[in-house]
Amino acid sequence: MADTYKITLKNCGFFARHGLHEQEEFLGQRFFVDAELEVLFSNALENDELAGTVDYGVAFNVIEEIVTGKRRYLIEALALDIAKSLCARFEPIVRAKITVRKPSAPITGMLDYVEVSVDHHR
Repeated sequence: MADTYKITLKNCGFFARHGLHEQEEFLGQRFFVDAELEVLFSNALENDELAGTVDYGVAFNVIEEIVTGKRRYLIEALALDIAKSLCARFEPIVRAKITVRKPSAPITGMLDYVEVSVDHHR
């Protein structure tokens, strides 16, 4: 396998309206996303050039657009959409592990958050 390196965007926060319940759509809530991207080495690293690698500012914008876009009932579906979109946007990404955290999950009981991770390979 070719050499790779990892880019991580940690704890990206957004306000959105995902979830099964009507109240979740009406009230909305915070969501947090981690993106762990496995990227193929290229001449970009040797030449210290952005072309041929992943612009993590653009990657953040892709995540934001998906999270704040259309409503999903499952955060699993949200995570998969993010992973697939990042792989489609950036050719050098060979693997995208996306974790979505939902701190205000409608669960009776005390917990910090519900978290789902999806590991997508190109």
